Amino acid sequence: MSLPELVEKLSHALEEKNLIITTAESCTGGMIASAITDRAGSSRVFDRGFITYSYQSKFEILGVSEKLLSQHGAVSNECLVAMIEGTLAKTPADVVICTSGIAGPSGGTPDKPVGTVYIGVAKRGQKQVVERHQFHGSRADIRLAATHQALEMAYALLRL
Repeated sequence: MSLPELVEKLSHALEEKNLIITTAESCTGGMIASAITDRAGSSRVFDRGFITYSYQSKFEILGVSEKLLSQHGAVSNECLVAMIEGTLAKTPADVVICTSGIAGPSGGTPDKPVGTVYIGVAKRGQKQVVERHQFHGSRADIRLAATHQALEMAYALLRL
């Protein structure tokens, strides 16, 4: 399914349930928010998007603890859980999408190679879903794949 088709389906699902979505993005740098707001009428379902690329922004904007970041890094399950919790705490959002990863071409490690992206989605008051993905290709390919996967995960969450 193309990105615009996916956004259309997600937006309709949000509208049907009268829900608002917010994003907190690191490696995708606002691509998810941009994809959602490319759709006319997105103001009915989209509240805001945070681009929390640095450790400092994750700490200042979302309340991710500096200790957690130093122990686990930004590209971790623990960080994504904290990003989700921070986004829900700081916004009226019903649904959140969060991303953090290594888009490359450098910055990877043996444990977290380039293309490692954690994606988290949550619906307020329900279970969070955080997944680790390994995408391949150029920096642009990795960011686009992460954006698509994040929107797929949010749409799947709403179909439950």
